[in-house]
Amino acid sequence: MKPLVVALSLALSCLAAQAQETPVTIGISGWTGFAPLTLAKEAGLFKKHGLNVTIKKIPQKDRHLAIASGDIQCAATTVETWIVWNANGVATTQIFQLDKSYGADGMVVKPGIEKITDLKGKTVAASAPGTAPYFALAWFLKKNGLGLKDVKIVNLEPQAAANAMIAGTAGVDAAMTYEPYLGAVRAKPEAGKIIATTLDYPMVMDTFGCTPRFLADNPKAAKALADGYFDALAMIKTDPKKSFEIMGADVKQSGEAFEKSQAFLRWQDREANATFFAGEHAAFSKEAAELLLEAGIIRQIPDLSKLADTRFIK
Repeated sequence: MKPLVVALSLALSCLAAQAQETPVTIGISGWTGFAPLTLAKEAGLFKKHGLNVTIKKIPQKDRHLAIASGDIQCAATTVETWIVWNANGVATTQIFQLDKSYGADGMVVKPGIEKITDLKGKTVAASAPGTAPYFALAWFLKKNGLGLKDVKIVNLEPQAAANAMIAGTAGVDAAMTYEPYLGAVRAKPEAGKIIATTLDYPMVMDTFGCTPRFLADNPKAAKALADGYFDALAMIKTDPKKSFEIMGADVKQSGEAFEKSQAFLRWQDREANATFFAGEHAAFSKEAAELLLEAGIIRQIPDLSKLADTRFIK
């Protein structure tokens, strides 16, 4: 009987451990910058901190709908997107920074277009309003004295936009995309030229956030999400080969290919987070909100002082 007792005891212990894990569902995309979240899940780092994490791939244009419906409690997206969501009544709070793009987002153009001002009257492929590629387009244009009304926009998601350029799709003169899809264009220079990236215009910064209700009900889980992410960054440093293989597999890339993609961004550790939220986050949010209002993407600017809660990064 003793083996049976031991087996039952172990089974009950496992069930108790599972019962103590806080369930949380996260919405992300295949963007390279979000990959440490996948690593934290697949390597058991979230589990180590008492979380039962489910990750769902949801296009950025639909991620706020999943939050509003309760399908997910947390998400990863760009800083200005949280402004859009809150302005449209989807209450969310950023709790830690994920990454900064250093050339991982960009504009690809067909031969004959040499600079952004050449795009006047041309057709540009970009995701829907309220997404990072659409905002990046608005930002790039404004920095060059143009506006969204100066171009014709066709809505294509980043992968489709990159594929349109590679295929030489008629009627598409330029496209907004990001890694790993931008890498596919880099590999085929005959498909188009990258004339601007976030090296030229540093404005793509990703953060992780949750609903205020989730944070109020699960402060320990929120801290665990941040700790799991920072653990993933530590694992990338100590075991890069395994880490790149895990993260690459999630977007159907080899570890080597993924390593090349991630070279165009910088994941932000705990120290970088503290620096970012000390001033840069607020300054960028203000400039971004004004552009979103000017572009007609939002009708009013939400209370920017309530968009972040930094207690979980400490």
